Amino acid sequence: MKRIAIAITALLFCLPACAQDWAKQTLEKSPRHQEWVDIKHDGRTVHAFIVYPEVKTKATAVLVIHEIFGLTDWARSVADDLAAHGYIAIAPDLLSGTGKDSQGTPGFATQQDAMKAVSGLDPNMVTADLNAAADYVKKLPASNGKLVVGGFCWGGSQTFRFATNRKDLRAAFVFYGTPPSDSATAPVTPKDVASITAPVYGFYGGNDARVDATIPAATEAMKAAGKKYDPVTYEGAGHGFMRAGMDPTQDPAKNEANKKAHDEAWQRWLTLLKSI
Repeated sequence: MKRIAIAITALLFCLPACAQDWAKQTLEKSPRHQEWVDIKHDGRTVHAFIVYPEVKTKATAVLVIHEIFGLTDWARSVADDLAAHGYIAIAPDLLSGTGKDSQGTPGFATQQDAMKAVSGLDPNMVTADLNAAADYVKKLPASNGKLVVGGFCWGGSQTFRFATNRKDLRAAFVFYGTPPSDSATAPVTPKDVASITAPVYGFYGGNDARVDATIPAATEAMKAAGKKYDPVTYEGAGHGFMRAGMDPTQDPAKNEANKKAHDEAWQRWLTLLKSI
């Protein structure tokens, strides 16, 4: 219980995921094929959002892990953006089966309720859900069999953790997430990352002291374990800059660093994806 309380307190530093009508409108205007699928495993059903690119050849699959707020319209818009650049993107709702009428993320009345529910998810169930989504997307006829993972905030931490559990990943893209460790307060060790087989690329905001404080230990642990870890910090940006940087409702004068970080991080992500 203490670890859960610590996790909830820490994650409250995420920027508020206020109304995302702008993200919803982007999804509605998208020309790409979007669909919802129910993925069954171990007596459980995971509701997942998939977007297909408009390309002639088979495409690499990107598993998108949502923020602490659940599978929001913004998280789904990230999947659509990835598809716009030629990738099959799948974003599972890791709150599937919870909330009012087991609706998942839409079944929570408030943002705080969704955050609490995500923070309390069983890590082993999260891994099983992610594996099921990964297996599903890899087997699609339109997939070339290559799989990468990227996540944000809580999803960034889960991305780092998932890299320790999935051997066929080509890369893991951690957006302002913390590395895996034995406890919420213990620093990461080489043992914690020994099973990682894919390169891990980090994206961090310069004004995010809580998360940034974990970068040195992650760098040391990954180096000692013989793993590739490439963190980049965007000066002036805060936690959640990938969402805040594209939010038109934010004050432009106060959001300039987040927008710059978003644009630079997005370009870096696309460049790295092309190299896979």
